[in-house]
Amino acid sequence: MDVSLRPATLIEVAARSGTAFVLERGDVLTIVDPDGEQVADLIAFPADDPRESLSNGRTFDYESTVRLTVGNRLWSNRSRPLLTIVRDDVGTHDFLLTPCSRETWRLCYGGRHDDVPGCFGNLADALAPFGVAADAIPTTFNVFMHVRTDADGRLRVLPPLSRPGDRFAVRAEERLIVGLTACSASQSNNGRCTPIRYGIERP
Repeated sequence: MDVSLRPATLIEVAARSGTAFVLERGDVLTIVDPDGEQVADLIAFPADDPRESLSNGRTFDYESTVRLTVGNRLWSNRSRPLLTIVRDDVGTHDFLLTPCSRETWRLCYGGRHDDVPGCFGNLADALAPFGVAADAIPTTFNVFMHVRTDADGRLRVLPPLSRPGDRFAVRAEERLIVGLTACSASQSNNGRCTPIRYGIERP
């Protein structure tokens, strides 16, 4: 499948912000890192019942890997595939860590962060018009995020491996409500926060 997109079809998500939209079944969502080393938090809910959502645990179970890339599917908490990865220029993403929030700044960073709502707050605001409550937002699929586990089990967040123009694309397997952010945690983005772009191709 050719999932390339013309630059004119891309929509920009400003640094430290988020958006939400509907994908029809069969649509291909392409996420672009225009400047490099920027994480994008991705979440999806079936439009017919947003109590169902992406599940990292179900996905790890059914795909038998934590290294998710082209050909892997992202599953729901009700054991339905919601998204299939169809393009992956980077090959390193995270599905372990929850979206950053004001609580992240307080509990993990000792309050040392700008006064921004984080990906969780941005997703909550963007998804609210679609009937998705903040408490329904699970662990996001963190596109381009680079997380490693040390021998002692400790998690390390490293600079993303994405370079300017790198792309990641998924195909919707159901009609979905999708949330997408340009991550607000500078610690996840090698010390800076930049925009993310996306485009949707209809079959």
